[in-house]
Amino acid sequence: MKTSFVEELKWRGMLHDIMPGTEELLNREMVTGYIGFDPTSDSLGVGNMVQIMTLLHFQQAGHKPVALVGGATGMVGDPSGKSSERNLLDEATLNHNLNSQRKQLEKFLDFNCGANAAEIVNNYDWFKGFSFLEFIRDVGKHISVNYMMAKDSVKNRLENGMSFTEFSYQLVQGYDFYYLWKNRGIKLQMGGSDQWGNIVTGTELIRRKGAGEAFAITTPLIKKADGTKFGKSESGNVWLDKNKTSAYKFYQFWLNASDVDVKNYIRIFTLFKKEEIEAMEAEQDKDPGMRVLQKALAKDITTRVHSAEDYEAAVKASGILFKGSIEDIGNLDLEMFNDIFEGVPQYSIALGDIENGINVIDLLTEKAAIFPSRGEARKMIQGGGVSVNKAKVNDPELVVNASSLINNKYILAQRGRTNYFLLRAV
Repeated sequence: MKTSFVEELKWRGMLHDIMPGTEELLNREMVTGYIGFDPTSDSLGVGNMVQIMTLLHFQQAGHKPVALVGGATGMVGDPSGKSSERNLLDEATLNHNLNSQRKQLEKFLDFNCGANAAEIVNNYDWFKGFSFLEFIRDVGKHISVNYMMAKDSVKNRLENGMSFTEFSYQLVQGYDFYYLWKNRGIKLQMGGSDQWGNIVTGTELIRRKGAGEAFAITTPLIKKADGTKFGKSESGNVWLDKNKTSAYKFYQFWLNASDVDVKNYIRIFTLFKKEEIEAMEAEQDKDPGMRVLQKALAKDITTRVHSAEDYEAAVKASGILFKGSIEDIGNLDLEMFNDIFEGVPQYSIALGDIENGINVIDLLTEKAAIFPSRGEARKMIQGGGVSVNKAKVNDPELVVNASSLINNKYILAQRGRTNYFLLRAV
């Protein structure tokens, strides 16, 4: 083996639970292991990156990774970690989602490297011809209701009600493990810590139905230091597909990680070695303002998920508000422009007012409430604290007209050094 997979997970803070005997098995032979992915979207999100990185470390340690996309289980719904039942998907939607996720997984795992090349499997392939009567006869009889009721994923939902569909989910996932163990020689299932109960049901089914032995590893669920959910931004989920989350927003998500969170993220989501991370941490501790860890994290993961070109464009865009010229802003494409100014306060101004010309103080007080009074606006202008389109306003009698519009639509106002406002002519 190239490296110890379990030791790699440990120092990166990626090991939560491990079944006895698992580490010995991994140190003894090349093992085929799998992780399941939820197909309810046509893109994986940054929350899935924990499991993608787990498979990547697994492969780099010399083992064979398998990604299971749940074409069948996506029609059922996993209750683990959820407070309500999710919507079920039709076959056409599932197939579209599976194909899209497959392309994303191929960016990270090596599917053409010999014995430990990665593979993708779809559990719909073995469930589509499996009748309900066959399933309860051949699978259901091996796992008692008492055993299933004892799982946290079930107990936590009983008070508010749970459908038989979701109750049976652990049997379906357990059969996945049994099928892959019997037909593909897969001995290990991995997943998030909320999956431990479902995974163990699989090892139990293998023991009872197949008189065999299988193993399990789970990773911690990632939470932000402030208690908010990892994987979401102010505008919602952060996706790996840049049509859902632009490369700029993706880059900003990682760049804005807190100093506490980034020390966890850089271990989990990058391939930097331990010594490299510790050196960067020491540098960060000396000068936190340089944000060495955040910049290294954002560069590494944006480049791997998107491209080096997307990373460079995101860095350039990130500096435009503070360092760019008005020409730089005008040259942005519409998507990048909207991304950059998404969090900037915005006001709508009548296009006719701009075309007729409007005094700058009137613009900043009556048309847009950037200043609470004309007197304060005038005082700020006289003190050199107001800019329009990156140009310092020195004259309180300045008239702003259509020639000031960026791309015939926008005016960028600035109060002080860091307060920006976008005025849209409508």
